[in-house]
Amino acid sequence: MVDRNPVSGPGPTRATSVKHVRDEVHEAQVIPLRSAGSQRRRPAADVVAPRRDAAVVDMPGSAGVPGQRPSSEPTSGLDAGHEDLVPDAVAKALEFLRGRLTGEYDVDEFGFDPELTDTVLLPALRVLFEKWFRVEVHGAENLPIGGGGLVVCNHSGTIPLDALMTMVAVHDSHPKQRHLRLLGADLVFRLPFVGMFARRTGHTLACHPDAERLLRGGELVGVFPEGYKGIGKPFSARYKLQRFGRGGFISAALRTGVPIIPCAIIGAEEIYPKLGDIKPLARLLGLPYFPVTPFFPLLGPLGAVPLPTKWHIEFGEPVRTDVEEGDAWDDPMHVLSLTDRVRESMQQLLYERLAQRGGVFRD
Repeated sequence: MVDRNPVSGPGPTRATSVKHVRDEVHEAQVIPLRSAGSQRRRPAADVVAPRRDAAVVDMPGSAGVPGQRPSSEPTSGLDAGHEDLVPDAVAKALEFLRGRLTGEYDVDEFGFDPELTDTVLLPALRVLFEKWFRVEVHGAENLPIGGGGLVVCNHSGTIPLDALMTMVAVHDSHPKQRHLRLLGADLVFRLPFVGMFARRTGHTLACHPDAERLLRGGELVGVFPEGYKGIGKPFSARYKLQRFGRGGFISAALRTGVPIIPCAIIGAEEIYPKLGDIKPLARLLGLPYFPVTPFFPLLGPLGAVPLPTKWHIEFGEPVRTDVEEGDAWDDPMHVLSLTDRVRESMQQLLYERLAQRGGVFRD
């Protein structure tokens, strides 16, 4: 027996009603979902509704009433407000990828890409910073709120992870989340992929012209004046500052009149305890040294995993350079004197923090 429509008298069968609705859907305008680079989809109100006299099938879970016009309210998150269902992190990631594919992103004259740094590098480094090394930051109030500044750090660890952790410490502890522009050795920029990625994430070559241009531009610049002597020193010499060179970083700060902020890093010395150096292999590979640690090269790639030491990064009181008279940067004796002053301040910070820490691996 055929079911009749109780409102309008004899009407179509159930199968005929379903087909009728399908025909109406095909006649309606198809609205594509929003994709990267496309226009926002039109609201549900713009979709052509079925005619008033169309039969409506009362399906389970639907609010339709036979003979009535369907409600204009959406029945799924794809019809309206679907953006709210997408997690914010996913939306940001999609927007970042769209910018990479279309080339719609900015870099400065040094190749620094702030969006890449904030979206890719810093989140990855925070895993080490917060979970592995459990870094505690002290004295962040000594970092300048605005304008240029030179952050001078001790260097250690065989592999220079201390530079990357200092980047995170400055960015996440500063009230304005400033980026630390690190000065790197030429070896960094000769390595395939590493050099390009270093440029994109704010690093530049450790030379006077680049350092002064950054400082004059109001950037926070990080320098590790011990260089290879710091990261490659044996474990027996840990936390003993090596020679600072001829004071080139001091000259750059004097020329630009920016403050010098001493920085002491505790914990990096023990991540790869350097027991020896295979010099022939280092020369063959073009490296300053080829380290031998308790686990490397004995355990192969597994020996490259850093030990989970407890870190402290402390920023000391700034040393002002804008009060100097005359061409102080041209006086070698004055530059060396100020270099020694900064070095002694950093060594004192290291000794004081070492005396306060509970242990190498615990708080």
